[in-house]
Amino acid sequence: MAQQLLANGDSVVGVDSLNTAYDVRLKQWRLHNLEGMSNFQFHKLDITDQESVSGIMEQGPFDGVINLAARAGVRQSLEDPKIYYETNLTGVLYLLEACRQNGIGKFVQASTSSAYGDDEAPFQEDAPANRPISPYAASKKAAENLCHVYHHAHGIDVSVLRYFTVFGPAGRPDMAIYRFIRWIREGESIVMYGDGSQSRDFTFVGDIARGTIAALKPLGFEIVNLGADRPVEIRSLIKTLEELMEKSAVIDQRPKNRLDVSTTWAEISKAKSLLGWEPEVELVKGLRRSVDWYQEHRKWAKDVSVWV
Repeated sequence: MAQQLLANGDSVVGVDSLNTAYDVRLKQWRLHNLEGMSNFQFHKLDITDQESVSGIMEQGPFDGVINLAARAGVRQSLEDPKIYYETNLTGVLYLLEACRQNGIGKFVQASTSSAYGDDEAPFQEDAPANRPISPYAASKKAAENLCHVYHHAHGIDVSVLRYFTVFGPAGRPDMAIYRFIRWIREGESIVMYGDGSQSRDFTFVGDIARGTIAALKPLGFEIVNLGADRPVEIRSLIKTLEELMEKSAVIDQRPKNRLDVSTTWAEISKAKSLLGWEPEVELVKGLRRSVDWYQEHRKWAKDVSVWV
């Protein structure tokens, strides 16, 4: 997203704690691609540090704030729910409060398809989404509610974007695609929960970034899905990766995890009408880019820890 904004001629101030929630080498690789670019500044800080957040905001003026910071991951959130709420809710509170104090009128909040829980697909933004099934999902839904409070009480224009299974080069190592690529390439067993019939609406990171930037326009308060609108079964995903990598996978099938929903599927008519957005990079093309990235950086990418 920062790369796209900079290419558009915008100035970007990036904030990241570079914590060890997952292998920091991935974060450093992404940051390295931005360092030295004109109109880009970086500050290493945590959004749960209210004083530091306020200090950054005071350096404006800023046209808007895009909050991509989060503790992510459904299964991991059971292990340490406290830190999920600190980042995903308290951190959002500090950002919104700093916007209020410094007259920043636009706020974009990255949310998640996990907010829908195991509702009937396809997921539409007007669904109640009031039965999350993980601490992660509950923390993100609470942040959405907090955003609405600041819109209603303080007039901040807020776009809440529910992302659907984002993937791409240098993606999170706890997500299926990074793990599957590594396991297939290195000849390790793929850990698959359930029979592989569960499906996900995989959405390429470049499309997500483009939709996020489009949401900087004035909208009032809106919740918008950003997804591919094309769910794919996990076993089909594995087969496609086997074909792209010309190597067979060894499957370690385990019982379905109780936190895993059966499907995610974005209904995206609202994104089309409000943002003029729809996905452009179809799954196979995005997977090829992800595989190519892994092959290019395999020397260190193969040692990145993945969640099972």
